[in-house]
Amino acid sequence: MLARKGLLPDGFLLTRLAEDAAQPNRFRSKSQRARFITKSGSCNVAHKNIREQGRFLQDVFTTMVDLKWQHSLLIFTSAFLCSWMLFAMVWWLLAFAHGDLEPRDPNGDEPVPCVTAIHSFTSAFLFSIEVQVTIGFGGRMVTEECPLAITVLIIQNILGLIINAVMLGCVFMKTAQANRRAETLIFSRNAVVAPRNGRPTFMFRVGDLRKSMIISATIQLQVIRRTVTSEGEVIPVCQLDIQVENPLRSNGIFLVSPLIVSHTVERGSPLYEVSAQSLPSEDLEIIVILEGVVETTGITMQARTSYTPEEILWGRRFVSIMTEEDGRYCVDYSKFGNTVPVRMPGLSAKELDQTRGVQDGGPTEGQPQGWGLVRAGRGGYRRGGRTCDGAASRPWYAQAEKEDEKMTEKKGQKKTVQLEEIGREIEEEALEEMSD
Repeated sequence: MLARKGLLPDGFLLTRLAEDAAQPNRFRSKSQRARFITKSGSCNVAHKNIREQGRFLQDVFTTMVDLKWQHSLLIFTSAFLCSWMLFAMVWWLLAFAHGDLEPRDPNGDEPVPCVTAIHSFTSAFLFSIEVQVTIGFGGRMVTEECPLAITVLIIQNILGLIINAVMLGCVFMKTAQANRRAETLIFSRNAVVAPRNGRPTFMFRVGDLRKSMIISATIQLQVIRRTVTSEGEVIPVCQLDIQVENPLRSNGIFLVSPLIVSHTVERGSPLYEVSAQSLPSEDLEIIVILEGVVETTGITMQARTSYTPEEILWGRRFVSIMTEEDGRYCVDYSKFGNTVPVRMPGLSAKELDQTRGVQDGGPTEGQPQGWGLVRAGRGGYRRGGRTCDGAASRPWYAQAEKEDEKMTEKKGQKKTVQLEEIGREIEEEALEEMSD
């Protein structure tokens, strides 16, 4: 329609139609693929066929806090109306039993009623509201004629205080929930995979819009994917932890400004075998969990989001959004999720290690590194050596000795370099002492 009116060129429309026809599977996979955590942080899990519904009534307070606002307000209103109607019925029965509802002779002496100015159920209902809400208009009151009326007055006051306390507590907890603070914590819509220090690195950006900080903030990454064990058991939801790159060797972060949280893809990482070609077809979801304590309220909060393979950009990195102006740092949130392309091969981290010659039988942490102590001069020792791969350790001077031998052979003279090792020198000193 836009092309017919001349608002869009025909070439653009034909190009878009060709792209849509050429990529039908991509949009179908996006619509069919489910995710456990939505971008807003809510859990996308439906619980069905729960037979023990009574367990929710054992924790009434938590159940009421978890309800939606319209349901909570309906319960609050119903609780007050039911209590008013119940005690209105009690006050009306007391007046009826005492004979206060019978017509009185205006010329005779009137007996003292249990509650003054109660002539019908409507007046009893008004008196019930005045007692429970402590309005006290002054037209109706309990007399000392009926001890039972005094008892009912005490019970209604106590029950009214309990209802008010529960209702106010539910309202406070609903307004001060931890997920309310998470509304001002933002994550980048897309994650990126880019080289950092020569290694493929998974990165995303997180920021806090408020000036009040999150105390003891920690961040955790998990990969949810479908796995099959060696016995053939299919695990539809397998949770794997991802180590967050941090010099402090912990998941703690100082969220004073937007940060780029990174994970180096190396051996042992769930993303070690993921490449640019296999990423769109991977059945995985990376969940980000940020926890901390709100500085102003002291309530523990948690913010969540997730990234599916369609939301992970290969070969891109985030742009810088922080500048220094007038002696302070300024953050431009308009560029919070902007990325730029970088030069990066489409190979996985495993394939990159194989091309660089890093095989599975390489050196490990528990393998000896071939370091040793040799004599470095009079009264001193030198530590030298090199990493060895299962071979015998070689001293640091071996290469220098070979070079000296080559030089002397070229000149027609052969010179032997003698270096005293520690063990040999100790034995010679011991033999000299014994001969003396």
